[in-house]
Amino acid sequence: MRRVVVTGMGIVSPLGTGLDAFWQRVTEGANGIRGITRFDTSDLACRIAGEVPDKAEDEHGFDVDAVMDAREQRRTDRFIHLAMGAVQEALANSGWEPKTDAEKERTGTIIATGVGGFPAMTAGTRLVDEKGPRRASPFLVPSFLANLAAGQVSIRHGLKGPIGAPVTACAASLQALGDAARLIRCGEADVMVAGGTEACIDRVSYAGFCAAKAMSSKRNDDPSHASRPFDQDRDGFIMGEGAGILILEDYEHARARGANILVELAGYGTTADAYHVTASSPDGEGGLRAMRHALASAKLSPADIGYVNAHSTSTPVGDAAEIAALTTLFEGRGKDLAVSSSKSMFGHLLGAAGAVEAIACVKALVSGLLPPSRNLEAVDEAMARFEMVPGKAIAREVDHILTNGFGFGGVNASAVFSKV
Repeated sequence: MRRVVVTGMGIVSPLGTGLDAFWQRVTEGANGIRGITRFDTSDLACRIAGEVPDKAEDEHGFDVDAVMDAREQRRTDRFIHLAMGAVQEALANSGWEPKTDAEKERTGTIIATGVGGFPAMTAGTRLVDEKGPRRASPFLVPSFLANLAAGQVSIRHGLKGPIGAPVTACAASLQALGDAARLIRCGEADVMVAGGTEACIDRVSYAGFCAAKAMSSKRNDDPSHASRPFDQDRDGFIMGEGAGILILEDYEHARARGANILVELAGYGTTADAYHVTASSPDGEGGLRAMRHALASAKLSPADIGYVNAHSTSTPVGDAAEIAALTTLFEGRGKDLAVSSSKSMFGHLLGAAGAVEAIACVKALVSGLLPPSRNLEAVDEAMARFEMVPGKAIAREVDHILTNGFGFGGVNASAVFSKV
């Protein structure tokens, strides 16, 4: 089985676009949550989100015009725009530009999403209801199909290898990385453009999640303190949007071309809870098995892990299940194990969450800085024995990092990143 390494990354997030800006703000424990600007929220229980700022709002905002021309923008939904931006940076960062047919055929694309082009779906529905089916655009369906982020990237960059799009809720982009790694390990590809994208901040999606009582409603007037993973006063998640892309590569292929090898994707595991549509088993049994599979795949033990980037979204039930799994897996560990949740800074990016958080893990291994949790004022007592990294990043060299992604339907995914 071939080794899989990371040779490039790209990101579009509520904390900014581009690796340098994103990582700087992560280490500072910056806030990317704000009041929603795109639609009326007056009758919604949750009225805040992790929106990606544009260039007019933030010097490190997303400039869609630098990624796609006006016609392409009109024909595609926002989740595709964000993916194209993250891929553009990731490929440039990796130095990989397949030119020959052989190189293109050995380069694949797996870009996940939890929902796809949800705003395009709801806008299309309103248009047809109000003005009739003849007003629908021929580009409506390809604008929102979940696999079209991967498809558009493949077409733009001429990538002719394996292509896919996991649609497994909030575990989707971590599964994309795992699927891509397996394709490299078994010899079907040399390079994979992998990750996730999501742009689901929409009045209908908010209505649904609010009806399910999954979203925070206590701090609409104080957005910067609303996302509180592992805090005793957590009351639900805040939705975010963005895209994270990693260039995964066969180790020998990367060495042969002189690539800058960042870290190794050493292990991966995925499982099903077979328990409930939206809730994890209270004991976190499914997530625990995924973590154990990832460790076994990496040929590591729990004692080898120095930091966990948790899935923790800030929901009372979801956090409790992950806490149960972590305390079982890391029984006997204390402050030598650091744990935090990046969602405290930019919200829950649904299908893009795993890849964006994987980028934070890679940067942590390379820099020796472990990402913090914001708003951790009263740590859940079950997690207090670990180093919870409140406020700002801490300097600590670790060799192996575990990251989790769990989703509706009982989907669990875990991955281990290691120094090379």
